[in-house]
Amino acid sequence: MYARALFDIIHTSGDAALRLLEALEGGADELFDSTNTLAVVEESLLNVAHTLAHLPPVVMLRLSQTDWNGWAALHSALRHRIEPRRDIVWYAASALLPATLVQLDRLRTQEPEWFEIPY
Repeated sequence: MYARALFDIIHTSGDAALRLLEALEGGADELFDSTNTLAVVEESLLNVAHTLAHLPPVVMLRLSQTDWNGWAALHSALRHRIEPRRDIVWYAASALLPATLVQLDRLRTQEPEWFEIPY
């Protein structure tokens, strides 16, 4: 059940960021030129990074293809407002986030009992 709650947080935040990014026609330049959009995307990415850092170790081990160093670097950059952070934010938004969501979906299919909510 705990993994399900974390999964839902990750997906909700991640999907919100991806929806905003899909609407951008100018890619990275448009994202970084839009202060409001960038703030929302960074907040969503921070939520994902923070939640991923609290996954149970057994789940983290099953996500062996995840770039944990990339998520840790992003988490630190966003949490501490480190500048410049354009490269790490764009990497996370365009590559790290989509890949991680795919891996989580795959794990949910392979281990459905980890994501069940008992009633």
